[in-house]
Amino acid sequence: LTKVTNDLLALGESTEALGLPKGTTAQRPSSPVQGMTRQNTDDDVIEYYNGTEWKQLITVGPPSIDYLLIAGGGGGGGAKGGNAPTWAAGGGGGGYKTGTDIIISKSAQYTILVGAGGVGGVGQGTSISTDGLNSQISGLNITTTIAYGGIGGGKTAGAPGGDSGFLPSNFGGTSSPNQSWGCGGGGGIGFAGINGTTSKAGNGGDGLPFSTSGSAVYYGGGGGGGIYQQISSFGAGGLGGGGDGKGTNANGQNGADGLGGGGGGAGATGGAGSADYSGGSGGAGIVILKILTSNYSGTTTGAPAVTTDGAYTILTYTSSGTYTA
Repeated sequence: LTKVTNDLLALGESTEALGLPKGTTAQRPSSPVQGMTRQNTDDDVIEYYNGTEWKQLITVGPPSIDYLLIAGGGGGGGAKGGNAPTWAAGGGGGGYKTGTDIIISKSAQYTILVGAGGVGGVGQGTSISTDGLNSQISGLNITTTIAYGGIGGGKTAGAPGGDSGFLPSNFGGTSSPNQSWGCGGGGGIGFAGINGTTSKAGNGGDGLPFSTSGSAVYYGGGGGGGIYQQISSFGAGGLGGGGDGKGTNANGQNGADGLGGGGGGAGATGGAGSADYSGGSGGAGIVILKILTSNYSGTTTGAPAVTTDGAYTILTYTSSGTYTA
């Protein structure tokens, strides 16, 4: 017998293919040796024996990501004291954008912007509530993708709650100029805000649940409306981080950061010398990327939280940054 050497076999000189042994799972060698390689016809894969068990050879394709963008929530409206008091509606929840199996380019840098929440208004006319800022992702092979910020609520006396940032938006609830009525809740990305009534301010509209790993989380809830001279009848914030509105002489509750909730509207009693009150600030947004761990480069800026879920790595950005594929 002549020992076959690499020179004699000369596989590198051939343009043909090497035919591997093949068979079903039941036909695997009964006493395998580490390094054995074969085609498994049951699973239609190439497999090898690592000394302990049979493992499949996995072909790694081009890198891709899933993403969830949540924008900042709108600020809640402020309440004016004094002899002509006003009270205010809630801010809209921040909008969202999702993408699945988006192909990205190896070594390319992708820019992530996380939208801040809007600022709550103070009084009426001192400063009005502002809209939440957009969140976005951009880079090679990805058209700039934007989630739009929620609209500030109660920008003028009797104004409705702010609309959600999702397009098409869910509207904020309507408010009444009558002093005994409540103001509307801000729109959530799942549902519109609730109208104020003669006895209660409107609740913020609920957001929507998304699951990037584990249990679903609600995002983009609208802020609750404020009300005049009724402490317990304010509007509750919507599911997804919406801040509560308030009643007698209180600032609106802030929307939750990282959820894009709208800020709650403020409430005031009025009377000579009584103070102005501020609407709650909208909650900041968030950007979440889901990447197959075998494709994850580990190169980021912005200090995202890094976790794993099965075969995937999850990057959670609460401030702007980058990812290099």
